[in-house]
Amino acid sequence: MRPEILFPLFAPIGTLKGVGAKVAPLVERLAGPIVRDLLFVPPHNLIVRERTTVAQARDGEVQTFEVTIDQHQKPRKIGVPYKVRAFDGTGFLHLTWFRTYGDTVERALPVGTQRVVSGKVERFGAEVQLAHPDYMLPPERADEIPPVEPVYPATAGLSSRQFRRLVQMALEKAPELLEWQDGAWLDRNNWPSWREALATLHAPESELDLSLDAPARKRLAYDELLAHQLAMIRRKLERGHVPAPVLHAGERSAAVKAALPFRLTGAQQRAMTEIRADLGSGHRMSRLLQGDVGSGKTVVAVLAMADAASSGFQAALMAPTEILARQHFERIEPLLASAGLTGLLLTGRDKGAGRKAKLAALADGSAQVAVGTHALFQDEVVFKALALAVVDEQHRFGVNERRRLQEKGAGVHLLSMSATPIPRTLELTQYGDLDVSRLDEKPPGRKPITTAAVPTARIGEIAARLDTAVKAGAQAYWICPLVAESEVADLAAAEARAAALREMLAAPVGLVHGQMPGPEKDAVMTAFAAGELSILVATTVVEVGVDVPNATIMVIEHAERFGLAQLHQLRGRVGRGSGESSCILLYDAPLSETAKARLDVLRQSEDGFQIAEEDWRLRGGGDLLGLKQSGFPDYRMADPIAHRDLLLAAADDARLVLGRDPELKSERGRRLRVLSELFDWRADRSNAPA
Repeated sequence: MRPEILFPLFAPIGTLKGVGAKVAPLVERLAGPIVRDLLFVPPHNLIVRERTTVAQARDGEVQTFEVTIDQHQKPRKIGVPYKVRAFDGTGFLHLTWFRTYGDTVERALPVGTQRVVSGKVERFGAEVQLAHPDYMLPPERADEIPPVEPVYPATAGLSSRQFRRLVQMALEKAPELLEWQDGAWLDRNNWPSWREALATLHAPESELDLSLDAPARKRLAYDELLAHQLAMIRRKLERGHVPAPVLHAGERSAAVKAALPFRLTGAQQRAMTEIRADLGSGHRMSRLLQGDVGSGKTVVAVLAMADAASSGFQAALMAPTEILARQHFERIEPLLASAGLTGLLLTGRDKGAGRKAKLAALADGSAQVAVGTHALFQDEVVFKALALAVVDEQHRFGVNERRRLQEKGAGVHLLSMSATPIPRTLELTQYGDLDVSRLDEKPPGRKPITTAAVPTARIGEIAARLDTAVKAGAQAYWICPLVAESEVADLAAAEARAAALREMLAAPVGLVHGQMPGPEKDAVMTAFAAGELSILVATTVVEVGVDVPNATIMVIEHAERFGLAQLHQLRGRVGRGSGESSCILLYDAPLSETAKARLDVLRQSEDGFQIAEEDWRLRGGGDLLGLKQSGFPDYRMADPIAHRDLLLAAADDARLVLGRDPELKSERGRRLRVLSELFDWRADRSNAPA
């Protein structure tokens, strides 16, 4: 139950004075459907109004004047502005309107009266002008013009000033709430109470008050981050109580491990220990296994699937594309066979009798392991005893898709895999409700990849070196970035590059891009993997998910346009075989300092986790589009980059509190319940996986 003290904040936006049927949708678009949402929209700018004279007026600044209305200059034809000339003893000020207002202006500004007017100054030659003044008041009401005015979002039909008035009404409804933060923590940071912080946020006096580092903003950001971390950890605890099959390692697991042509790395052994503890707990596992390309995630997954088979259950591995699913199956099937296990590959291409036989094998349990694509969770697919679902490149699947696969059994354990090393900040905010295992070691024998940054002006030299390598039997990727907003333009650029390479190298060159049908794309990728193509030109990162050990060269055009994590992912597609491999980062000079730092990091390190953290550090704050693309929760007050330290502290605080008081029944726990209800993360504003 929501505490009664919060009822005024959760009232519909239409309960505020002046918010009727027309205005409510506009407010909801900018803020949200309830009164609380207005309080969670910080002002994004300030207008500082300086009192001055016409003689001292400064072009482009918002200023306030006390004047006497001298003359109305009505337009004589359409398109000419309505002007009112005013005088303050030092010069004339022209008040201008570019639309017809009938008698409104005349009634508001009678000739001979005194007015205090305020707006943005514009100079046209010797003429000083205020276009559409913000304020026009008698001198006795001059104190109604704020010297400092916060600027809020606006939309057609709802101005920033109207929005601000609604915020002030919402603020009047904000109650004093008992403090939920630790007192020593508040004192150390010199933060105000929640109610004081809100009032300060909406009454800034300088640009510093708008800063993400302002005490009031940091206090409110920490509240939001703590509320989210509490919700994530509580969700994790709740999932941990879902009954699930008990899976243990057995003879089949030992046989699969014995068939491996190498020893597990320390990181793989640690991950297996963590996973087996989950599988044997009797409660459903929800674990994320993350590591670089080539760090051995698939091997860990196979051993976990062998544990399921050893315990008399089935397992499924789902990949986002058919070619990746096929690649997984070709690696996994011999290991399964060595342990006497039967595996099958199920994709959308399976038809007729072949498909019917595979479905029967899953339904009667004669197939213990299924590898496939989205085809695995279709309605007609029935497992006899599915106990473990493994999802590769889990970010490529929606929450509902992962859930549909889990629903093919009772209490099915979930192991998600990600080949993108995730910064700690993103891990906490997007995956805070999952347990995480990290593979931070590469298998022994992996050769380093030589990485060089080369200006685009030397592309001819790179093509010549590529020609030599291709003639010696090497294969190469050539990545073209997004060069325009138009997919047509991007495709044209990639097609032009493929044509140029065919002409320069006289070698078979393939092209994959996002507009190709799946089967056609897979055919090109398969030809490249089979060695029928020497060079593969790709327009996006996504297309290059297949493992081709013979590919030893990666050329990335306009490397400065990619993020560090993307560049590292691309580079990881080479260096998978026994040959020496190289990655060439072509860039357009001159580079910005940030772009130079990004490429330097890549040249100096192959540690995906270190690179991910550096990428995070170099981004800086305010990358809103980047944050949303990264899958961040819909934070209102917090900026996960600028407030990274607060996020880490909030995660620790939430963990400690729930470790001692999982039901939040203590004095502080009850107050934290109010905080949780205030932010209401149960509405699933997060993009976190199910």
